Amino acid sequence: MMKRIFLVLFSVVSVHIFSQDEKTNREILDSINHQRWKAVSLNLDSLAKPAIEDVPTKFQDTIFLPPTIQLPEPSQELPITPFSLNHFKESKKWYFHGQNNVVFNQASFSNWYSGGINNIGVLGKINYNLSYRNKKHFLENILELKYGWIASEGQASRKTEDYINLALNYGYDVGKNFYISSGFKFVSQFAPGFNYTETPEPSYYDRISNFLAPGYLNAGVGLSYNPNENFQVIFRPVNGKFTFVMDPMLQKAGKYGLERDGQSFRQELGAMMNVIYRWKIYKDIILDNQVNLFSNYVEHAERVDIAYKGALTLRFNKFISTLVTLDLSYDHDQIRALQRKQTLGIGFSYNLGVKHEAEIKKKAIKPYVAP
Repeated sequence: MMKRIFLVLFSVVSVHIFSQDEKTNREILDSINHQRWKAVSLNLDSLAKPAIEDVPTKFQDTIFLPPTIQLPEPSQELPITPFSLNHFKESKKWYFHGQNNVVFNQASFSNWYSGGINNIGVLGKINYNLSYRNKKHFLENILELKYGWIASEGQASRKTEDYINLALNYGYDVGKNFYISSGFKFVSQFAPGFNYTETPEPSYYDRISNFLAPGYLNAGVGLSYNPNENFQVIFRPVNGKFTFVMDPMLQKAGKYGLERDGQSFRQELGAMMNVIYRWKIYKDIILDNQVNLFSNYVEHAERVDIAYKGALTLRFNKFISTLVTLDLSYDHDQIRALQRKQTLGIGFSYNLGVKHEAEIKKKAIKPYVAP
């Protein structure tokens, strides 16, 4: 009997002790979990007075380097028009562009059965444009110079190109791509010219032209239409054309429109129209066309002076290009026949001043000046 009682008491005591140990373990686990929850829980009371801490910022280089080098497009002729000036992203008043060209021609023969003459030729050209824009007012200054010669074996050097062009023009924007324009243009040459067909070995007394013999001055007032950078029409209903022949030897009746011997000055009043169109045939192939018409109001208005200038440029890179030019002219007062001049050469060019590639998408043509 006592044995049974002892076993029951032992069992009760064991159960009580085990239950006390389990309660203690649960309290410890609950305390640990509570501490963990407090460590990661959000203190809502702290939102009323937030504490802002400065976070140190480290700047890094953000320049993007492409895997390959990006080369710029080769620059081309970049004359300036009112249209292009109005579409420049950068707002400024003065715009300058300079173009320098040197063209070479050369031929050499040795025991060549078909025959030939060794020769070398050089043609230099500069074309500078300084333009001013202030709101609707435009002012343009142009200086264009050309001179070329060729030297052949057994012959004296001969002139192949000789040209002076100085122009100043003013334009006022009246809206819808129309401009009221006025200005003048002076054209002449540097050195005496000769007719090598009639006088293969000419002397100074065989000259047929000279500096200011002739010299031409055009001045007028009219309207210009320039809807885009590749097309332009200038019409001047009041245009004066003045001819100078300052070489006494060349002051002969019928020469350059002179009416009598010894006359050095001739004036004409008429209308002038100038059309300029640039055709981009391919990426680096451009054809520039310019047609000029002049009619004299006073004498024989039906005898229209016609002048055409065409230039085909094939550009290989930024500095090297091939240039083909064609000039056609008919002036009843000079010679009653079509005058023609054609040149072909490979040359070097270098441009100065504004770069339209970054400003506008297309190239521009020469502005509101009459030849």
